[in-house]
Amino acid sequence: MTHTDPLSDLYPAIEPRRTGRLKVDATHVLYWEESGNPEGIPAVFVHGGPGAGTASFCRRYFDPDRYRIIVFDQRGSGRSRPYAALENNTTQDLVADMERLRTLLDIDAWLVFGGSWGSTLALAYGQSHPDRCLGFILRGVFLFRAFEVDWFLNGMGRFFPEAAQSLLAPLSEEERNTPLATYYAQLTNPDPSVHLPAARIWSNYEDSCARLRPRHSDGGDGHAALALARMECHYMMHEGFLREGQLMEELHRITHLPCAIVQGRYDVVCPPVTAWEVHKAWPGSSLTMVSDAGHSALEPGIRAALTQATRTFADRYSP
Repeated sequence: MTHTDPLSDLYPAIEPRRTGRLKVDATHVLYWEESGNPEGIPAVFVHGGPGAGTASFCRRYFDPDRYRIIVFDQRGSGRSRPYAALENNTTQDLVADMERLRTLLDIDAWLVFGGSWGSTLALAYGQSHPDRCLGFILRGVFLFRAFEVDWFLNGMGRFFPEAAQSLLAPLSEEERNTPLATYYAQLTNPDPSVHLPAARIWSNYEDSCARLRPRHSDGGDGHAALALARMECHYMMHEGFLREGQLMEELHRITHLPCAIVQGRYDVVCPPVTAWEVHKAWPGSSLTMVSDAGHSALEPGIRAALTQATRTFADRYSP
């Protein structure tokens, strides 16, 4: 039987050349992997969420003959351990982890590729270490400003009222006035009978809004979604561990570097206004507004635009 690759418009599936574990503090150990050409352009894939973790498709946005592809799971995410742990889990911790990984792999500077929360962390990292960045590819840009978080909690339901109803239905009338704090209490509750159902509901809410053509998912028992839901709620409760407007205020630190922005026109999770504002403030950046896409990095138009962005960067790259 012939199986058609649903992601055939990405680069071919490859296996990592090497993998490893990086102990970053007394609690956390990160999973990392390296693929592609060891002499190629270094590129790091910064996953979303926070808490989403990585998968094999993350390698496939890059030409393995031209790129040295670094993929890693952030604290508490994916194959990093401990799973779904919030201790010592801040934006500043994750920025420091990326520097530790870069140093471990003896990379002088790398292309930083991030979408959604990954774009937030990519920008935070770049602004802290501009001399370690070759450039940026950003997708579904999110800056963790107060209005963006409020939109996630209260605005998406204007387009996806069924999803919003599912998020709020388990809450009391009083709890519906503070959904973020209510879900945070549930997601951090040590009892699996409390945090797993909450994780399933939270992740289904986001997933229901993430595509131009929504897909149905029951979210399983919630365990696979726990890191995503708990971490997103944790970061939202703490305003991304950033001061309001910080990433726009500090953008000047990296605007001398190349940047390609890919944005779904109908991205309801991370509305296009943020990508537009970053593009307008970043001379020389490019913005590809994909006319038939929402938020997901796996929608066809987004996939095509991202692979084109890595191809264009490689064509223009000169050490």
